[in-house]
Amino acid sequence: MRKLVYFVGVSLDGYIAGPNGEIDFFPVADDIWDWLREEYPETLPTHARPHIGLAEDAPNRKFDTLIMGRATYEPALAIGVTSPYAHMKQYVVSGTLGRIDDPSVELVEHDPVGLVRELKQQDGLDIWLAGGGKIAAALLEEIDELVIKSYPVVAGAGVPGFAGEFRPTLFRPTERLGLGSGIQVSWFTRA
Repeated sequence: MRKLVYFVGVSLDGYIAGPNGEIDFFPVADDIWDWLREEYPETLPTHARPHIGLAEDAPNRKFDTLIMGRATYEPALAIGVTSPYAHMKQYVVSGTLGRIDDPSVELVEHDPVGLVRELKQQDGLDIWLAGGGKIAAALLEEIDELVIKSYPVVAGAGVPGFAGEFRPTLFRPTERLGLGSGIQVSWFTRA
């Protein structure tokens, strides 16, 4: 069965974005780009691939389906990109977006848990939960694995990795990778 994997970057104090959705405060070094191109190329947006040394048709290694919230989708819309991950099946979970003018991106207005359960039963690679914090909290019971890219920066405020009710959920660490830039990547599975 496919897994739902929350693959996300966080600050040392647990924020995935700044108060206004900023992500430019994360210190991104060459070693993280190299690692992403090699291990998780599908997590790099289709329109950005030529600029970061990745072929537009680079094969997906871990994921072939993406679930994201409205705030994760909107930066692409702001630059005129309606299908930021054209190399994957894309779902945007939002009760307020209204509509998406791209047939390759599906709007999910209700029941993201039902969507995930249905997707897990289908054949394919794993499912990438890209964020944000509200959808991660809503799908917490369905998350099978966490891949946390921890950046050596304190944000102080912003969008938490899980923005929901108090619901302690145990995960077991399975692997950790330290990069020369100070970025740590940690893998966790549901305990």
